[in-house]
Parts: sequence; structure tokens; C-alpha cells
Amino acid sequence: MKKPFYSIGLAAIAALGLAGAAVAQEGIAAGAPVTIALVQGTSGASFDVYSKQSQTGFEMGLEYATGGTMEIKGHPINVIYKDTQFKPDVARAVLAEAYGDDDALIAIGGTSSGVTTAMLPVAEEYEKILVVEPAVADSLTGPDSNRYVFKTSRNSSMDMQAQAQAMEPGPDLYVATLAQDYAFGRDGVAAFKAALEGTGAHVVTEEYVPTDTTDYTAVAERMFAALKDEPGRKVILIYVAGGSDPLGKIAAMDPSRYGISLSTGGNILPALAAYKVVPGMEGAIYYYYEAPSNPINDWLVTEHEKRFSSPPDFFTAGGMSAALAVAKALETADSWDTETLISTMEGMSWET
Repeated sequence: MKKPFYSIGLAAIAALGLAGAAVAQEGIAAGAPVTIALVQGTSGASFDVYSKQSQTGFEMGLEYATGGTMEIKGHPINVIYKDTQFKPDVARAVLAEAYGDDDALIAIGGTSSGVTTAMLPVAEEYEKILVVEPAVADSLTGPDSNRYVFKTSRNSSMDMQAQAQAMEPGPDLYVATLAQDYAFGRDGVAAFKAALEGTGAHVVTEEYVPTDTTDYTAVAERMFAALKDEPGRKVILIYVAGGSDPLGKIAAMDPSRYGISLSTGGNILPALAAYKVVPGMEGAIYYYYEAPSNPINDWLVTEHEKRFSSPPDFFTAGGMSAALAVAKALETADSWDTETLISTMEGMSWET
């Protein structure tokens, strides 16, 4: 499929072509390596599994895009890795290090939307490209972002438009939302409410919890109290990242005794195992390895299973998509100065 950039720019369709001879790009001698920085959290939070999947996908994406040569226009690709530790101040520092000390042409990251928000001004300060992946908050390319930021990951609003549709909203639907108290959660709930506009559905309460929450007892009781006396269909929508299993823990509290059901979106394969507690639940998912039918996904699934004895997961696909976008931009751009890359990437679409 073709995928457009979510950036400050217009959308256009273009084909993917990645062959090229060795030529000098602005600021890079002919045949010299081009440095790309992968700036993600790989320690300090349960989200690190997302980063590891994204890294695998990115590396495999570069391999696919270059036909295994790991070169573009005769320039070897040098991927460097920076750990944000899921801390905004560390993220700013390591991104500045990548741009300033390591001379990275493009950076990709980060994992957490809140941490990635802190990285946006650094791209503007150094006047270099930042490709957001896998963080999803809409605000990352919103009014408070800047022209150096592009986004290959999905948006929270896409998640929630699909999730709202799966819930078949109407005047008989009453919803309590549970999300984490940072950009990912708040943007997601805002997008969900926007998706319900005009349907007559009701959001009766919104609960936000810290990202390190593991005990959902009190917040679940508050949502039960808000919903239990409402007429019609009563649903708790869970939009929580990480491995704390709010779905399983709230299901164990038996919300069905109040006529309340649970709903959530897709997740990584290990997390999907917990969905057995809600048989028949319908929701939306960004990627499942058996869903896409195209040559790129066929290659990814085959190679991933061959190398890791498991299928690619939710964030593997996103990492590969980012790599394919970066490769497309570098192959297409007449030169690799920032302004030319911006004009090339605004509105660019690519095969994923």
C-alpha cells in the first residue's frame, strides 16, 4: 500500500525507486557514509519492547529498500542508536548529540509521545529532519510542532476514528474512557470524542492515570459508578500503552454485573493473549501480520519468521515503514541539504 506523510504539507502520490550511482550529496563526499540516528527508549520503561520491535523493523526496512546493499546513491548507511531512557531531558540531549556530534542527517524517534514532544524543538534548533516513529499523538505534527518534523506513524485520531466506528455509536451508547495522563492518552481521548460528534453517543467520564499505574481498582470503581445507572449500552474504553494489563484487571472486577462491557484497540502479539477475557469484543488494530496482502509484507513476514522464529509485530511494521520513507526521500531528493529534503518529503508517499 502507499502511505502519505503526516506532516505540515500536502499529500501527493509517487512511486518507489531505489537504484542509484555513487554521487556526492551536499555536505557528504562521494562514497562517504550517511548517518541516520534511531532515537528511542530502550531502557527505563515497559514501552521498551515497542522500541525493540521498531528497531528491528527499521533495520529490515533499510535492507529491503536497498536490496541488501545498505547503500543509497553509493553512500553506505550508518545507523547509530540513542537511548532516551523515556526521559524528556535525556531525549533532548541525545538527539542534540546525534545532530551535533555525530552529524546525523536524519533522526527517527521516539517511542513515547510525551518524550517525543520534547524532541521537536531540537530538530528546529539544529535545522535537521526528525521523522516521528512510533509515537502517535496528533500534536506531534500539530500547530506546536515545526517544519523539520515528519511523521510515518499513525495518529491517535486514526486509532480512535476506527475504534469509534467499531463501537457502532448512537444515542444509546454511554462511554467511560481510561487513558494515560500524557500526550498519547489525552490526544487519543480528544480524538475519540471528536469521532463521536454527531452520533448522539455520550462520554460520561474521563479518567487519566500516571504511566506507571499498575493498580486500576479505584479508577475502575469510579467508572463503574459513573456508568452503572445509565440506560442503553455501557462501555469502558481503554486506551493505555505498556504491559500493565488494565483490560484483564478491570475484567476481573466483573463490570458485567452492572451491564458494562470493555473495549480497546489492537496491541502487540503478547498483549493480545490477554484479550481472551473479553470474547467477542470488537475493536480496531493498526497492524496484524496476516492482514496486509502485498509483496513488502510478504517479504517482512517471511524474513522475520526465518530470522526470529516469530511473525513481525505491531511496531515492527512501523519501523519498516519509517525506513522505507527515509530511503525513498534520500533516493528522490536532488541533494541532501535540509531544505531540499523538506521539499521532497512534504506530501511524499511511499510503498509500505
